[in-house]
Amino acid sequence: MTYLHQIDPIALSLGPLKIHWYGLMYLLAFASAWWLGRQRIRAGRLPGVDMNGLSDLAFYGMLGVVLGGRIGYILFYSFGAFLDNPLMIFKVWEGGMSFHGGLLGVMAAALWWTRKQKIHFFDTMDFVAPLVPAGLGFGRIGNFIGAELWGKYTQAGWGVIFPSTDPNVLKLRLDAAQLQAQYAAGALDKFARHPSQLYQAFLEGLVMFCVLWWFSRKPRPRYAVSGMFALLYGVFRFLVEFVRVPDEGIGYLAFGWLTMGQLLSLPLIALGLFLFWLSRRSPTLQPVVAVEETA
Repeated sequence: MTYLHQIDPIALSLGPLKIHWYGLMYLLAFASAWWLGRQRIRAGRLPGVDMNGLSDLAFYGMLGVVLGGRIGYILFYSFGAFLDNPLMIFKVWEGGMSFHGGLLGVMAAALWWTRKQKIHFFDTMDFVAPLVPAGLGFGRIGNFIGAELWGKYTQAGWGVIFPSTDPNVLKLRLDAAQLQAQYAAGALDKFARHPSQLYQAFLEGLVMFCVLWWFSRKPRPRYAVSGMFALLYGVFRFLVEFVRVPDEGIGYLAFGWLTMGQLLSLPLIALGLFLFWLSRRSPTLQPVVAVEETA
Protein backbone atom coordinates (compact mmCIF):
# COMPACT_ATOMS: atom_id res chain seq x y z
CA MET A 1 0.00 0.00 0.00
CA THR A 2 1.32 3.44 -0.91
CA TYR A 3 0.57 6.86 0.54
CA LEU A 4 0.45 10.01 -1.56
CA HIS A 5 2.12 12.78 0.41
CA GLN A 6 0.12 15.99 0.02
CA ILE A 7 0.66 17.72 3.35
CA ASP A 8 0.98 21.50 3.14
CA PRO A 9 4.30 22.46 4.80
CA ILE A 10 2.70 25.75 5.86
CA ALA A 11 0.66 25.29 9.02
CA LEU A 12 -0.81 28.79 9.15
CA SER A 13 -0.83 31.87 6.92
CA LEU A 14 -1.45 35.28 8.43
CA GLY A 15 -1.19 37.65 5.48
CA PRO A 16 2.46 37.78 4.45
CA LEU A 17 3.45 35.79 7.56
CA LYS A 18 3.66 32.05 6.93
CA ILE A 19 4.21 29.66 9.82
CA HIS A 20 5.78 26.39 8.67
CA TRP A 21 5.24 23.05 10.35
CA TYR A 22 9.01 22.63 10.54
CA GLY A 23 9.30 25.76 12.66
CA LEU A 24 6.51 24.51 14.91
CA MET A 25 8.36 21.22 15.33
CA TYR A 26 11.38 23.17 16.55
CA LEU A 27 9.19 24.96 19.08
CA LEU A 28 7.79 21.61 20.26
CA ALA A 29 11.33 20.26 20.52
CA PHE A 30 12.47 23.13 22.73
CA ALA A 31 9.25 23.05 24.77
CA SER A 32 9.54 19.31 25.41
CA ALA A 33 13.19 19.64 26.46
CA TRP A 34 12.25 22.46 28.84
CA TRP A 35 9.37 20.51 30.39
CA LEU A 36 11.41 17.32 30.78
CA GLY A 37 14.31 19.33 32.19
CA ARG A 38 12.03 20.77 34.86
CA GLN A 39 11.01 17.27 35.88
CA ARG A 40 14.65 16.23 36.23
CA ILE A 41 15.58 19.36 38.18
CA ARG A 42 12.69 18.75 40.57
CA ALA A 43 13.91 15.18 40.99
CA GLY A 44 17.33 16.51 41.96
CA ARG A 45 19.15 15.04 38.97
CA LEU A 46 21.58 17.97 38.81
CA PRO A 47 22.33 18.94 42.41
CA GLY A 48 22.95 22.61 43.06
CA VAL A 49 21.05 23.77 39.96
CA ASP A 50 17.66 25.45 40.31
CA MET A 51 15.09 26.57 37.74
CA ASN A 52 17.03 29.77 37.04
CA GLY A 53 20.09 27.70 36.24
CA LEU A 54 17.97 25.48 33.98
CA SER A 55 16.70 28.57 32.15
CA ASP A 56 20.26 29.67 31.42
CA LEU A 57 21.19 26.18 30.26
CA ALA A 58 18.13 26.04 27.98
CA PHE A 59 18.98 29.43 26.45
CA TYR A 60 22.58 28.48 25.72
CA GLY A 61 21.43 25.08 24.47
CA MET A 62 18.99 26.62 21.98
CA LEU A 63 21.73 28.87 20.62
CA GLY A 64 24.00 25.86 20.34
CA VAL A 65 21.40 23.84 18.42
CA VAL A 66 20.64 26.59 15.91
CA LEU A 67 24.16 27.91 15.34
CA GLY A 68 25.86 24.53 15.53
CA GLY A 69 23.24 22.88 13.34
CA ARG A 70 23.55 25.51 10.63
CA ILE A 71 27.35 25.76 10.69
CA GLY A 72 27.62 21.97 10.76
CA TYR A 73 25.37 21.68 7.71
CA ILE A 74 27.57 24.13 5.81
CA LEU A 75 30.81 22.38 6.78
CA PHE A 76 29.65 18.77 6.40
CA TYR A 77 27.21 18.94 3.51
CA SER A 78 27.38 22.20 1.56
CA PHE A 79 30.84 23.73 1.91
CA GLY A 80 31.32 24.15 -1.84
CA ALA A 81 28.08 26.10 -2.18
CA PHE A 82 29.08 28.20 0.82
CA LEU A 83 32.37 29.16 -0.84
CA ASP A 84 30.41 30.29 -3.90
CA ASN A 85 27.87 32.19 -1.79
CA PRO A 86 28.96 32.83 1.82
CA LEU A 87 25.69 34.64 2.60
CA MET A 88 23.82 31.33 2.33
CA ILE A 89 24.81 30.60 5.94
CA PHE A 90 22.17 33.12 7.04
CA LYS A 91 19.38 31.67 4.87
CA VAL A 92 18.05 29.28 7.49
CA TRP A 93 14.55 29.56 6.03
CA GLU A 94 15.78 27.57 3.02
CA GLY A 95 16.52 24.58 5.29
CA GLY A 96 19.75 22.84 6.08
CA MET A 97 20.50 21.79 9.64
CA SER A 98 22.92 19.09 10.78
CA PHE A 99 22.33 16.93 13.85
CA HIS A 100 26.04 16.36 14.33
CA GLY A 101 26.71 20.10 14.10
CA GLY A 102 23.84 20.79 16.49
CA LEU A 103 25.27 18.24 18.93
CA LEU A 104 28.65 19.96 18.87
CA GLY A 105 26.88 23.27 19.39
CA VAL A 106 25.01 21.94 22.41
CA MET A 107 28.22 20.50 23.84
CA ALA A 108 29.96 23.86 23.42
CA ALA A 109 27.03 25.64 25.10
CA ALA A 110 26.99 23.09 27.93
CA LEU A 111 30.73 23.51 28.43
CA TRP A 112 30.33 27.27 28.74
CA TRP A 113 27.46 26.86 31.20
CA THR A 114 29.15 24.21 33.34
CA ARG A 115 32.30 26.31 33.74
CA LYS A 116 30.14 29.10 35.12
CA GLN A 117 28.31 26.65 37.40
CA LYS A 118 31.56 24.92 38.42
CA ILE A 119 30.20 21.42 37.94
CA HIS A 120 31.51 18.48 35.91
CA PHE A 121 30.84 18.73 32.18
CA PHE A 122 29.55 15.17 31.88
CA ASP A 123 27.21 15.59 34.84
CA THR A 124 25.54 18.21 32.66
CA MET A 125 25.61 16.06 29.54
CA ASP A 126 24.16 13.10 31.46
CA PHE A 127 21.39 15.43 32.62
CA VAL A 128 20.71 16.78 29.11
CA ALA A 129 20.84 13.49 27.16
CA PRO A 130 17.30 12.25 28.03
CA LEU A 131 15.84 15.65 27.06
CA VAL A 132 17.01 15.47 23.45
CA PRO A 133 15.29 12.46 21.76
CA ALA A 134 11.77 13.92 21.87
CA GLY A 135 13.05 16.94 19.97
CA LEU A 136 14.79 14.71 17.45
CA GLY A 137 11.49 12.93 16.87
CA PHE A 138 9.64 16.21 16.31
CA GLY A 139 12.36 17.34 13.92
CA ARG A 140 12.05 14.20 11.80
CA ILE A 141 8.29 14.59 11.67
CA GLY A 142 8.95 18.11 10.41
CA ASN A 143 11.19 16.64 7.70
CA PHE A 144 8.37 14.28 6.70
CA ILE A 145 5.77 17.04 6.54
CA GLY A 146 8.17 19.13 4.47
CA ALA A 147 8.73 16.18 2.10
CA GLU A 148 12.51 16.32 2.53
CA LEU A 149 15.27 13.85 3.37
CA TRP A 150 13.24 10.96 2.03
CA GLY A 151 14.44 7.43 1.45
CA LYS A 152 15.17 5.31 -1.57
CA TYR A 153 12.49 3.75 -3.74
CA THR A 154 11.09 0.68 -2.03
CA GLN A 155 10.41 -1.32 -5.23
CA ALA A 156 7.89 -3.28 -3.17
CA GLY A 157 4.54 -1.66 -3.93
CA TRP A 158 4.42 0.21 -0.65
CA GLY A 159 5.87 3.40 0.81
CA VAL A 160 5.28 7.11 0.39
CA ILE A 161 5.12 9.08 -2.84
CA PHE A 162 6.43 12.66 -2.58
CA PRO A 163 5.02 14.45 -5.65
CA SER A 164 6.08 17.95 -4.55
CA THR A 165 9.80 17.17 -4.26
CA ASP A 166 10.58 13.91 -6.06
CA PRO A 167 12.26 15.00 -9.33
CA ASN A 168 11.02 11.93 -11.21
CA VAL A 169 7.41 12.70 -10.31
CA LEU A 170 7.83 16.39 -11.07
CA LYS A 171 9.02 15.48 -14.56
CA LEU A 172 5.54 14.09 -15.29
CA ARG A 173 4.08 17.62 -14.97
CA LEU A 174 0.77 16.39 -13.57
CA ASP A 175 -1.88 18.76 -12.31
CA ALA A 176 -3.81 17.95 -9.12
CA ALA A 177 -6.56 15.99 -10.88
CA GLN A 178 -4.11 14.00 -13.01
CA LEU A 179 -1.99 13.27 -9.96
CA GLN A 180 -4.94 11.80 -8.10
CA ALA A 181 -6.01 9.76 -11.13
CA GLN A 182 -2.53 8.36 -11.66
CA TYR A 183 -2.24 7.54 -7.96
CA ALA A 184 -5.65 5.79 -7.89
CA ALA A 185 -4.63 3.73 -10.93
CA GLY A 186 -1.42 2.63 -9.22
CA ALA A 187 0.74 4.28 -11.88
CA LEU A 188 2.76 6.13 -9.24
CA ASP A 189 3.53 3.11 -7.08
CA LYS A 190 6.96 2.80 -8.67
CA PHE A 191 7.83 6.17 -7.10
CA ALA A 192 7.02 5.03 -3.55
CA ARG A 193 9.93 5.70 -1.21
CA HIS A 194 10.97 4.56 2.23
CA PRO A 195 9.62 7.15 4.70
CA SER A 196 13.04 7.28 6.32
CA GLN A 197 12.05 10.42 8.21
CA LEU A 198 9.44 8.38 10.08
CA TYR A 199 11.90 5.55 10.69
CA GLN A 200 14.19 8.09 12.30
CA ALA A 201 11.36 9.71 14.25
CA PHE A 202 10.55 6.29 15.69
CA LEU A 203 14.11 5.17 16.45
CA GLU A 204 15.84 8.45 17.31
CA GLY A 205 12.73 9.93 18.89
CA LEU A 206 10.42 7.43 20.55
CA VAL A 207 12.76 4.48 21.13
CA MET A 208 15.69 6.59 22.29
CA PHE A 209 13.46 8.63 24.59
CA CYS A 210 11.94 5.54 26.21
CA VAL A 211 15.32 3.87 26.70
CA LEU A 212 17.14 6.97 27.97
CA TRP A 213 14.32 8.11 30.25
CA TRP A 214 14.07 4.64 31.77
CA PHE A 215 17.86 4.28 32.00
CA SER A 216 18.33 7.67 33.66
CA ARG A 217 15.57 7.22 36.25
CA LYS A 218 18.06 5.27 38.36
CA PRO A 219 21.32 7.01 39.33
CA ARG A 220 24.01 5.90 36.90
CA PRO A 221 27.80 6.36 36.97
CA ARG A 222 29.07 9.50 35.30
CA TYR A 223 29.35 9.12 31.50
CA ALA A 224 26.86 6.22 31.30
CA VAL A 225 23.77 8.17 30.19
CA SER A 226 25.75 10.21 27.67
CA GLY A 227 27.32 6.98 26.42
CA MET A 228 23.91 5.40 25.94
CA PHE A 229 22.74 8.44 23.96
CA ALA A 230 25.79 8.50 21.67
CA LEU A 231 25.72 4.75 21.07
CA LEU A 232 21.99 4.55 20.33
CA TYR A 233 21.95 7.54 18.01
CA GLY A 234 25.06 6.42 16.17
CA VAL A 235 23.71 2.91 15.59
CA PHE A 236 20.18 4.02 14.61
CA ARG A 237 21.42 6.72 12.23
CA PHE A 238 23.95 4.36 10.66
CA LEU A 239 21.25 1.76 9.98
CA VAL A 240 18.61 4.13 8.58
CA GLU A 241 21.16 5.63 6.20
CA PHE A 242 21.03 2.37 4.22
CA VAL A 243 17.51 3.28 3.03
CA ARG A 244 18.00 7.05 2.83
CA VAL A 245 18.97 8.85 -0.36
CA PRO A 246 22.55 10.13 0.06
CA ASP A 247 22.97 13.87 0.39
CA GLU A 248 22.75 15.79 -2.87
CA GLY A 249 26.11 16.87 -4.17
CA ILE A 250 27.94 14.33 -2.00
CA GLY A 251 26.54 10.92 -2.87
CA TYR A 252 28.27 7.82 -1.56
CA LEU A 253 31.71 8.33 -0.09
CA ALA A 254 33.03 4.77 -0.42
CA PHE A 255 32.11 1.13 -1.14
CA GLY A 256 29.00 2.22 -3.05
CA TRP A 257 27.01 2.59 0.17
CA LEU A 258 28.88 4.70 2.78
CA THR A 259 27.15 8.06 3.27
CA MET A 260 28.26 11.22 5.07
CA GLY A 261 25.64 10.50 7.73
CA GLN A 262 27.18 7.09 8.38
CA LEU A 263 30.71 8.48 8.43
CA LEU A 264 29.71 11.09 11.01
CA SER A 265 27.90 8.44 13.08
CA LEU A 266 30.94 6.18 13.46
CA PRO A 267 32.69 8.56 15.91
CA LEU A 268 29.47 8.69 17.95
CA ILE A 269 29.38 4.91 18.22
CA ALA A 270 33.03 4.88 19.28
CA LEU A 271 32.39 7.72 21.74
CA GLY A 272 29.44 5.86 23.25
CA LEU A 273 31.53 2.74 23.83
CA PHE A 274 34.38 4.81 25.26
CA LEU A 275 32.05 6.63 27.67
CA PHE A 276 30.63 3.30 28.87
CA TRP A 277 34.18 2.15 29.50
CA LEU A 278 34.91 5.32 31.48
CA SER A 279 31.74 4.91 33.51
CA ARG A 280 32.90 1.62 35.01
CA ARG A 281 35.11 3.38 37.56
CA SER A 282 33.37 6.73 37.75
CA PRO A 283 31.35 8.16 40.65
CA THR A 284 27.58 8.04 40.65
CA LEU A 285 25.86 11.38 41.13
CA GLN A 286 23.11 10.92 43.70
CA PRO A 287 19.95 13.04 43.30
CA VAL A 288 19.42 15.80 45.84
CA VAL A 289 15.83 17.02 45.97
CA ALA A 290 15.52 20.57 47.21
CA VAL A 291 13.22 20.94 50.22
CA GLU A 292 10.56 23.55 49.61
CA GLU A 293 10.00 25.91 52.51
CA THR A 294 6.48 26.12 53.88
CA ALA A 295 4.97 29.02 55.77
